[in-house]
Amino acid sequence: MTYAPERLAPLSARRLGIDTHHEPTIYLRKDSPVCRSEGFDSLPRVLVTSSGSQSIVASLNMITSDLLSENEVGFSESAWKHLQIESGDPIWLSHPKPIQSLSHVRAKVYGHTLDLEQFECIINDIAEGYYSDVHLAAFITACGDDHLNDDEITYLTQAMVNSGSRLDWQLPVVLDKHCVGGLPGNRTTPIVISILTACGVTIPKTSSRAITSPAGTADTMETLTEVSLSIEDMRDVVKRVGGCLAWGGSVKLSPADDILIQVERALDIDSEGQLIASVLSKKIAAGATHVLIDIPVGPTAKVRSQIAAEKLANSFKAVAEKLNLTLKILFTDGSQPVGRGIGPALEAYDILAVLQNQPNAPEDLKQRAAEIAGAMLEMIQPLSPGEGKIKALDTIETGAAWNKFMAICNAQGGMKTPPVACYRYALIAHETGVVSGIDNRQLSKIAKLAGAPADAAAGVELHAKLGQTVQPNDLLLTLHADSIGELNYAVDYLLNHPDIIQLSPQPNTQKEERP
Repeated sequence: MTYAPERLAPLSARRLGIDTHHEPTIYLRKDSPVCRSEGFDSLPRVLVTSSGSQSIVASLNMITSDLLSENEVGFSESAWKHLQIESGDPIWLSHPKPIQSLSHVRAKVYGHTLDLEQFECIINDIAEGYYSDVHLAAFITACGDDHLNDDEITYLTQAMVNSGSRLDWQLPVVLDKHCVGGLPGNRTTPIVISILTACGVTIPKTSSRAITSPAGTADTMETLTEVSLSIEDMRDVVKRVGGCLAWGGSVKLSPADDILIQVERALDIDSEGQLIASVLSKKIAAGATHVLIDIPVGPTAKVRSQIAAEKLANSFKAVAEKLNLTLKILFTDGSQPVGRGIGPALEAYDILAVLQNQPNAPEDLKQRAAEIAGAMLEMIQPLSPGEGKIKALDTIETGAAWNKFMAICNAQGGMKTPPVACYRYALIAHETGVVSGIDNRQLSKIAKLAGAPADAAAGVELHAKLGQTVQPNDLLLTLHADSIGELNYAVDYLLNHPDIIQLSPQPNTQKEERP
């Protein structure tokens, strides 16, 4: 930053070890002379400057205890790491310059249309850390509920790309894929990337962590190998084995998006316009030329009807065309979870089962991953419809995909064994019936109540599928948790929502005997 505040008496830095997630936060005694002289009150934004002239904008909280002395300033973990200081270093506090881009946020709140320059002002300030969670929540809400048109989504996407690093692989074709989510356990990406790289396709894959789900691809892969790769690490891994499975946040691709995601997670909001901008900005920044978008459609998925799916697909296509990105949409079944595991480690065990051709591997996950990989192969190779899936299945069944997956994991730092939860609770059927409904959203909520994704071993293991006949005492699902408290939270919710797995009476197929 070029702004140099007038320096008053410095304060002594003290690390408090408080986790404030991404938001830098500092703490002062309410009776501190600095508070009186500067007119600080609780929760303002404050410019924090070190002796090395490094500075950040942080939120200020007041304390009234003796935790700090009058000449100390306390730091949250985020603020401490951002400023890179040592205990006792001198620190100066002052009022920051007003954030001019907030006027654009206010304009959007009142329904005005923003242009590229306005979105760039907002996104650049977000990436620089000038926005508090309150500001971020206002921006996210103002852009939600279809308040962005296709041009605005394009501008927002461009602004996100321009705010961070951008990779160039010097290749005519770089494939990528994304699922819009809302379907628990749908962890196809590691299988898809293993198939494609085994088929000779170069695919440097970056993935996100969970936003509103119990696990993102990066969360699941982190139970199997290292995912926090630098750009140099990514290039090395891709050069050696043809692909990677990295966390996009570690390479600072569209960094403002990673900040927005953390607030979206807290708000449990993932609006259509920001979803498109988030997805496409990451793909473009990662150097992709061809992208497949998987849209699961189902009554309790994120996209609940084919009409809504077509609308989302059309927006994706319109924005991609404006940004010169080749895009393919794949509508898939979103009526029930895919695989058995819901949660990072449980989904990782499903991935291993499919790639290793284990007899009990979830067939639906295998078939879905092969369908997606096949569609991506057909985007870039002279294959007839359906030939791509046949080729993908063969790559799994011959072991070629498993060999490539091991090579990727080893190149990224070695393979790990996913953790196993300490506590479990089994839900059983009490009568004979046919599974007629599974609520994706409530299953995701239970997995999160059990501790996922923060606790990698936590989540739900699903034993029942739609159309399956169950008998009394058959397992329907098993909750996994790392603490008894979180298990109890999840069990309480489960027992209060008995319609999560719906059973219908089994049809009487026996013919009546004639007298």
